Amino acid sequence: MTFTRPVLKYLLVIILITIAIQNRAHAGGFPLRPGRLLIQPSVSYFFADKEWDSTGVKKPFPANGKFNSVLVSMYAEYGISRRFSVVALVPYTTNNFTQTGFRQSYSGLTDLETGIKYYLANINYIYYFSLQGTAITPMYKNTVGQPNLGYGEEGAELKLSFAGSGTLFNRNYYFDIDNGVRQYFGDQGPIQDRYNATFGLTLDKQFKDQISVSFGGFYTASDNKRFNLENPLVSKNFQFKQVSLSYGHSFTRTFSVFLTGGQFIAGRNTGVGTSGSLALLYRLGN
Repeated sequence: MTFTRPVLKYLLVIILITIAIQNRAHAGGFPLRPGRLLIQPSVSYFFADKEWDSTGVKKPFPANGKFNSVLVSMYAEYGISRRFSVVALVPYTTNNFTQTGFRQSYSGLTDLETGIKYYLANINYIYYFSLQGTAITPMYKNTVGQPNLGYGEEGAELKLSFAGSGTLFNRNYYFDIDNGVRQYFGDQGPIQDRYNATFGLTLDKQFKDQISVSFGGFYTASDNKRFNLENPLVSKNFQFKQVSLSYGHSFTRTFSVFLTGGQFIAGRNTGVGTSGSLALLYRLGN
């Protein structure tokens, strides 16, 4: 199949968004008991028909372009001691892109993430600091001239998290702040900074219902600022900011459901995305 320059350009924008919106925070910065296993399957839907150009100006995709993506992922974390836990994330995505007279659909496993989380310290067992190291391993091979599922490069991330809880207006609250720096090891990077802050509040005394609001961002940079027709993933410079609102309900002590909606509010060289997700959280073991 032969792609035109506009088609490749906006497939590129879409691919980068899909990589960026994968879930990156689950148990967050709070410690996990030894022997406790968290399992979180989730499904996310993403849609975009506009983009921010290299100067941050928003405009529609050309030729009535539209993109939607369904991302299914499985996250797991297991506590191996009071300070250490291991984490893993397996994502599968299906992407669809249309323009007038053109349609493209492709799917597959993307980047496997495996890591170790270390709890550095706490303040009165209320506020916690943790450090996580993650390895990124592509589960696909890119083909020149075809839409790709990611950079196709191995990488590593180091993330620092700060989390805590307390009471506010006779309600229990929690917060989780993290910042991760990720480096891909292929030619010309890129290096990325991913940050997120979440504030949540319980709605009842039984701790069954909660709402939370999050603000996050994504910045990636590389010496390579070109767009090349032969390699749709050559562009490695973009950024965006996103806000999201989430509602959670705990049916039992071991099972909870979360609904989340998000919106990109600013960006550069990326799409104007709207997303929604459903996540199930199982707490097993001790």
